Amino acid sequence: MARDNVLRAIRNAEIEATETLSEAKKEATMIISQARQKASEIIIEGKSISESDAQNLISETRQSAGSEAEMVAKDGHTAGQKLHNSGKKNRDKAVKLVVDYFRK
Repeated sequence: MARDNVLRAIRNAEIEATETLSEAKKEATMIISQARQKASEIIIEGKSISESDAQNLISETRQSAGSEAEMVAKDGHTAGQKLHNSGKKNRDKAVKLVVDYFRK
């Protein structure tokens, strides 16, 4: 009978080992699944944050470019006005020179 008891104990140990292995595989699968889900959430959150940051950067750059464009336009307008005024002052002299040239 001792032999029967030993064989039964071995068989019971094998069954318990199989059950333990099965439980370990289930737990490992669950841990992997949770890790994948968490990784997916992190990726989605990262994309959302990066898109938000990109939009903020684009907005700030547009504002900066708009301000710079206004300054350049203002400087260009001022330079054009100075050129116009300078030309206006010298217009009568230029007309007189051209007319005098053709009279000769």
